[in-house]
Amino acid sequence: MRTIIPAQAGLGQVQDKIDDLADNHKDNLWRVNKQIHGNPEPHYEEVQAHDNICGLLESLGYTVTPHAYGVSTAFQVDFGTGGGLVSYNAEYDALPCESDGYHHACGHNLIATSSIAAFLFTAGLIKDTGIQGRVRLLGTPAEESGGGKIDLIEAGAYRGVDASLMAHPSNDIESFDGISCPKTLAINSVKIKFHGKEAHAAASPWAGINALDAVVATYNNIAMLRQQLPLTERVHSIISNGGERPNIIPGLAEMELYARAATDAELETLCKRLEGCIHGGAQAAGCKVELTWDRAYKNLRNNETIARVFTDSMRAMGRTFQHKLEDNIGGSTDQGSVSLFKSVAAWLYLKICLLLGNVTHEIPGIHPMFVIPTPGGVTGPHTPGFAEAAGTYDSFLRALDVGKGLAIAGYQILADPQLRQQAWNEHANK
Repeated sequence: MRTIIPAQAGLGQVQDKIDDLADNHKDNLWRVNKQIHGNPEPHYEEVQAHDNICGLLESLGYTVTPHAYGVSTAFQVDFGTGGGLVSYNAEYDALPCESDGYHHACGHNLIATSSIAAFLFTAGLIKDTGIQGRVRLLGTPAEESGGGKIDLIEAGAYRGVDASLMAHPSNDIESFDGISCPKTLAINSVKIKFHGKEAHAAASPWAGINALDAVVATYNNIAMLRQQLPLTERVHSIISNGGERPNIIPGLAEMELYARAATDAELETLCKRLEGCIHGGAQAAGCKVELTWDRAYKNLRNNETIARVFTDSMRAMGRTFQHKLEDNIGGSTDQGSVSLFKSVAAWLYLKICLLLGNVTHEIPGIHPMFVIPTPGGVTGPHTPGFAEAAGTYDSFLRALDVGKGLAIAGYQILADPQLRQQAWNEHANK
């Protein structure tokens, strides 16, 4: 029997209703979670994930727009009328394995599960309370690379949205279940091609221009730059092509490089310094250089107004969520320094390329992190062990709880116009 709750329901009533909804949807959510995890797909090729999620929502009676906003593996589903608009983001792209194929070493199956759950629970609350308000679920492909949310921003997917919410799994830590306002780094990447001239390495090396020398010089330039970088900046690179054979002077050599910084402005400055290192390496070796920069992922701007509501929701369910970590991680005692550093390091590592950061520069939003049970030795996402952990039922249950917390926060944003305005005021003043 359908349970009607009043529009001004207290947190306890809302939580009870969401628990009922979770029981009703748990099997469907577990099934789609397994489908995504068991069929990992790369960015912009998440065809099975797209179809499975759309199929689930359609089977539940929702009208789904597949291939939304001109992005083949994006989708959108809305519910409700009038009032405010809250959006949840479902990610589902996978990472390449070191061997062959792909795996969910960043746990995007759990992101999708928590966001689908949050949408279903919020829609259920709108139905039963009759409040004016709308909830949206966006399928947001290509987070790991490609910049899918940038495509959606430019196409207007977030226009008119009052809050964008989603959550990300991380490795298990000792002290708490998650953090509502994690710190993240802005990131950009570049593919670099050095063009030299091939020659026989034994017969006539003087006739060649060694492109590999340009790579090595650039790598060393960056290594020297690193000691002058602040703690919030990171540079890491690989040599993706060092030549074909030892007895041929390489006429083409290639690198891939990632740069990260605390803010967009700092990232821009860092990238200019790196270009100096790159062009210096090319000039030293006598090579021409070609740079292809990706689209920058901006740093996350947490909306603390929304995050506090989410934190309270998670704590009400018995989950020990921190609102945020302290900025100063230098002070310590012999009792607490190691565990604090490990915790801070884990959350700073995650998420290396939070594309929701771009969204939170447009509208109020949050991107909490939640821990999942991980086997011993797993240091965090982007590892094979984390891919395995992301597929367990225990991790699914953590994601389900987070979906409840997101739904409670989303419902309160819809039910309270003053809360929405407070979130927008904070956003405008950042």
